[in-house]
Amino acid sequence: MTANEAFVTTTMEGGVLRLTLNASSSRNSLSFAMIEALRAALRAADVDRDVRVIVIAAAGHVFSAGHDLKEMDAARAAEDGGRGAFIRLFEACGQLMQEIVNHRCPVIAEVAGVATAAGCQLVASCDLAVAGRAARFATPGVRIGLFCSTPMVALTRNLSAKHAMEMLLTGDLIDAERAAEIGLVNRVVDDAALTAETMALAAQIAGRSQLTVGIGKRAFYAQREMPLAEAYAYASTVMAENMMAADACEGIGAFIAKRDPVWTDS
Repeated sequence: MTANEAFVTTTMEGGVLRLTLNASSSRNSLSFAMIEALRAALRAADVDRDVRVIVIAAAGHVFSAGHDLKEMDAARAAEDGGRGAFIRLFEACGQLMQEIVNHRCPVIAEVAGVATAAGCQLVASCDLAVAGRAARFATPGVRIGLFCSTPMVALTRNLSAKHAMEMLLTGDLIDAERAAEIGLVNRVVDDAALTAETMALAAQIAGRSQLTVGIGKRAFYAQREMPLAEAYAYASTVMAENMMAADACEGIGAFIAKRDPVWTDS
């Protein structure tokens, strides 16, 4: 087993790659090693064309408690008081979140237990999220004098400004139902059914044209950052180019003929 595999385990089923955070003894904290393990797994999946959807789950009763505060505090012993280590850690974490957003595959968070601070950021950065009823979420940095500034980036791109600010300013835990109400997760399911429900959703998406899904994911995030007129101009060009793809021709033809499409991902 490699060092990366010790932190993240992988399984593959029907085009769905499950990446499981595997450091339950440290509450699946996003230590530097955990971040690098996740990044390595995502990079490997990006070039593996058998992977069509990614699910990020966690072992144990905590999805992720965020950064490893003991690791961070130990870095203060360095000559610079830890500044260099802190910059490297937060930059690596930010790169991880961007790699999820920019990944060719849809990424789904399967959340059982608590997701706090950078763990909550990880959930918000995924394209979709399914939570068990016992899941809880928070950005509690304000309680320890460390505002959750990097989790804020993901939160403000998924929640309304006031909902995000409430989480950031209070640090309070919210339950899964509230997380669904404010848009942090897509759906809440019984804890016993969490993996089955998440995998069913992943399998549904994996059954679509990989080319089409990839085009759509890229366009979704690109247009979101544009002014309205620019977004429509960009989306119109994307859709016209998508129409020229073999899978669009096949899909439309199959719909008209009332048969199932046969995707070639081209």
